[in-house]
Amino acid sequence: MAKKASAKKSGGGTPSAKKGSAKRRAAGTKASGADASFIGLLQSPLVAELVAVAATAALATLAEQNFTSSGTGGKGKRAGKAVKEAGKAAAAAVGRRLSTEIDEIKKAAKGAKA
Repeated sequence: MAKKASAKKSGGGTPSAKKGSAKRRAAGTKASGADASFIGLLQSPLVAELVAVAATAALATLAEQNFTSSGTGGKGKRAGKAVKEAGKAAAAAVGRRLSTEIDEIKKAAKGAKA
């Protein structure tokens, strides 16, 4: 009980504390546009597709590496190598997908001009 009472006293604040909270609210208002844009980007179908492509490529690479939990010595090195290769494959797959998207956008833009 004593902790709750002391927490209320420290939360009372001074006028300078109120000014600081107003500044924080104003800064939050400015950032909300950027936040909304970022959230919109994350919710876009292209980002969802890129994540799916990366995950598929990574899983395929892990399967090719015969990455299992069983095995003998050197398991840590083998697992690390497999994860590294999976990351490379995911990055390559995302790069290919992005270049395909960019090519399609360029073709559509040329078609719109003509």
